[in-house]
Amino acid sequence: MLKKLSLRSRIFISMITLVVLASVLIAGVTVYQYKEQGNDYHQERLERKEEQLIKSINYTLKETTYPVTTENLHLIFSEEIYEIANIQNVNFNIYDLEGNLIKNSRPSFDSNTIATCLDAEVLNFLRESGETRFVEAQRAAGDNYQAIYTYIYDLKFKPIGILNLPYFEDNTFNNMELKEFLFRLGMVYLLMLVIAIILAYFISKYITRSLQTISDKINRTNLTRQNEKIYLESPGEEIGKLVDSYNRMIDELEESAVKLARSEREQAWREMAKQVAHEIKNPLTPLRLTVQSFERKFDPNDPEIQKKVKEFSKTLIQQIDTMSNIATAFSSFADMPAQQNETLNVVKVVKLALEIFNEDYIHFITDEEEVVAKLDRTQLIRVITNLVKNAIQAIPEVESPRILVTVATVGDRVKISVADNGLGIPDENKHRIFEPKFTTKSSGTGLGLGMVKNIVENYGGTITFTSKVGKGTVFTIDFPKEQKK
Repeated sequence: MLKKLSLRSRIFISMITLVVLASVLIAGVTVYQYKEQGNDYHQERLERKEEQLIKSINYTLKETTYPVTTENLHLIFSEEIYEIANIQNVNFNIYDLEGNLIKNSRPSFDSNTIATCLDAEVLNFLRESGETRFVEAQRAAGDNYQAIYTYIYDLKFKPIGILNLPYFEDNTFNNMELKEFLFRLGMVYLLMLVIAIILAYFISKYITRSLQTISDKINRTNLTRQNEKIYLESPGEEIGKLVDSYNRMIDELEESAVKLARSEREQAWREMAKQVAHEIKNPLTPLRLTVQSFERKFDPNDPEIQKKVKEFSKTLIQQIDTMSNIATAFSSFADMPAQQNETLNVVKVVKLALEIFNEDYIHFITDEEEVVAKLDRTQLIRVITNLVKNAIQAIPEVESPRILVTVATVGDRVKISVADNGLGIPDENKHRIFEPKFTTKSSGTGLGLGMVKNIVENYGGTITFTSKVGKGTVFTIDFPKEQKK
């Protein structure tokens, strides 16, 4: 998700995230530090109270007139236990060596809350571990609770009892201080966050301003016009290198554009010359075939000789007009050839275009006697003759060759198909079939289908084909009956 954002947004989000993470980490460290300080404080306080309490007990044992034994502990501390508890400001309990409660410093109405017998865990630890002190840590009423169990020794350092010092950790003050500190820290970081947002906005804008300028210039770069170079005041080292690279690229593009323009002009003349030659050859071939056919079939005694001579003359004149149009268009540097739209019967023109071919395997099929459209007669004939010639060249080795030309109407559009059962077009050549100069034949310029495509598209139509190797090819032309103005 972050990768899809702009550089400016990523810089802005990164700076804000850094501030937020820093505030969270410092808050976490602060809470941890306060807890550690609280634990250290309670531990030291408990050890001080334990030490003072033991000193007071030992002092009482030295001053008592009773024999210092386990049996006399309740007599020795009958009153002194309350005095010690009051002076040390702690409550404690005294147990015998079997874990039975002897005396506690609490008032009588609180005595029922004191365990009268120690847990076996405490007694076993003191007896078996060799340690003289056992610390029990628990949680009670939501607070940490600790209890220390240690031996009471007589004057000869012999254990005569067990001292129990309970201690509840009161963290109310620390928690209140922590909340106040976190509140102040939060206010400071809130202010820092606001300042960081403002700074991040202006810093990201400043950093990306130069990049945006370069991006805008690159988007407006065009080979067809003069491109402007980038000039920035005091750019950074990296931005400066990028600007220098862009300016060098502009210089190189200008040089390349000049060379390209010169090359395109030269190439255009070459292509025009090749296309003119190709287009002149198109009517010459059927013209030659027509003359040869007429010469072979000429019979002066034929009762329809006048009609055949008239059709022969008409065909010759039509092909001569085609070459004349090509020459005229080339000499005037216009589009070759210029469109001369007229209302004509497509069925009749297609039949006329097919008459120049003598192959008996060429068939024409249509369900309509008349399909009226506004087209250039010469260009339509050129389209049909080019497609039929290509079909003838595709079936030289087929045993039973067949070419089928059809004309139909689909709504307000005319559809012409030229199908053959020839060699077909390999898949690797299909995407190049309409490219100028592309041909798979040993002779020819490869401009025929490209020219056909241009003519059809100039009329707002389309030309498509389907082909299968070894089965044949179908070219389909679709164009509107009326041309849009």
